[in-house]
Amino acid sequence: MSTPVAITERVRLPLHHRPLPWLAAAAARLLMHQPPARIRKVLLFLRRGARPATVEEARRSRRAVVAVSVSCAGEGCVQRSIATALLCRVRGHWPTWCSGVRVVPFLAHAWVEVDGEPVDEPYPPGYHTVLMRVPPP
Repeated sequence: MSTPVAITERVRLPLHHRPLPWLAAAAARLLMHQPPARIRKVLLFLRRGARPATVEEARRSRRAVVAVSVSCAGEGCVQRSIATALLCRVRGHWPTWCSGVRVVPFLAHAWVEVDGEPVDEPYPPGYHTVLMRVPPP
């Protein structure tokens, strides 16, 4: 479900800021191999009790995940988006997790968004048709 996207801008996190993003990326790696229905079910369960994320909170979580994981920094859009949502949840908020496609030419992608705007994505809103969405509770 990944698209060839290379993220060249990776921040360096101090050592004491790396464990949570790394754990989120590791958990996302395990979850991304599950069927889509199970991914959705797990994310729906995990979002309970969280408040909606702001753009800056989602951006900070995404950048932290990208900083600690080469897979998330490259073509791993599913892992990156799940890890971003998980890290946001650990911090008490939840972005909208999305998975979708573009038909011509075919392109599948997963991302997080806040207020309908993709967070740090190279694609504009509406570029992909959303197939699955897990919004804040």
